[in-house]
Amino acid sequence: MTKMTRRVFLAGSAAMSAIALGSFDRPLRAQSGNAVNLYSARHYDTDDDIYQSFTDSTGIRVNLVEAEADQLIERIKSEGANSPADIFMTVDAGRLWRAQEEGLLEKVSSPILERAIPASLRQSEGLWFGFSKRARPILYSKERVNPRDLSTYEALTDSQWRRKILIRSSSNIYNQSLVGALLHAHGEAKTEEWCRGMVANFARPPEGNDTAQIQALAAGQGELAIANTYYLVRLAKSDKPEDREVAEKVSIFFPNQGSGERGTHINISGGGILKTAPNKEAAVKFLEHLVSPQAQKLFAEGNNEYPVVEGVELDPVLASYGTDFKTDAINAEIYGKLNADALKVMDRAGWK
Repeated sequence: MTKMTRRVFLAGSAAMSAIALGSFDRPLRAQSGNAVNLYSARHYDTDDDIYQSFTDSTGIRVNLVEAEADQLIERIKSEGANSPADIFMTVDAGRLWRAQEEGLLEKVSSPILERAIPASLRQSEGLWFGFSKRARPILYSKERVNPRDLSTYEALTDSQWRRKILIRSSSNIYNQSLVGALLHAHGEAKTEEWCRGMVANFARPPEGNDTAQIQALAAGQGELAIANTYYLVRLAKSDKPEDREVAEKVSIFFPNQGSGERGTHINISGGGILKTAPNKEAAVKFLEHLVSPQAQKLFAEGNNEYPVVEGVELDPVLASYGTDFKTDAINAEIYGKLNADALKVMDRAGWK
């Protein structure tokens, strides 16, 4: 049986309300058990291969609605008990935490998921699970920086990096989660001091996404950048010569690797089952499929991410930047718990 994919991109509250009516036939889905309705903020066409592999192995179709995470959360809330959604998937544990805090997610007890996914990459009560890892290390200009001069995130505030660091704005949840990790490690006062030091070392006011930071780094607008690794791998694998030229000028340094150091900051892409899910049994099967070797390999290759399951082969370009590095063992749930505090600290420090 082939999967049926329904793609919907929500642009605003009016569109959201209109699309929420009649998008799925909820009674049919609930009674048939042959479909799972996925609301996803992962905008990667390569995920279609994962959905197809699930359908091929189970006969259960995947009906897909795509939008930004906050839009999907608001849609689920507005649909209430009549929501056809079975699963919410998104990137960054901070967004999963938002769905958790809204009371939208159901606790799942699955020995398969608990064995496959490290405890630090899933919510402690089974409300959500990480299915891929994303590292957010230091990227540096190969032309202007000796990696021996790099060490930790904390050392980025040193005066030698004055006006040399490129990074996204404080509104970006990847940065909010990074600051949340620092809050957990150092407390509020030291983290605010670190944020002030970072602001002093910004090469320019924050603008653009992670790709924009890498492009600016290659163009000589800074010497260091903070970005998720898969953005650089995308450029390195691009069909466009200009993208590959950018990637050639940049490399990755994994910070906080010394004895006693906590390791490089890691976040997740993940999901959970909704309390109102009409197809809960099928939804659990879908999540369990995501930790199968086949699905994990597709995750790793599809968006150049790191699998959560040990032993799954990495994309070769991603692996070329290094595989043997220590990662922060903090539970990703902390990023959500400390998100509001992280925003306050960044705002007080002048991180725009």
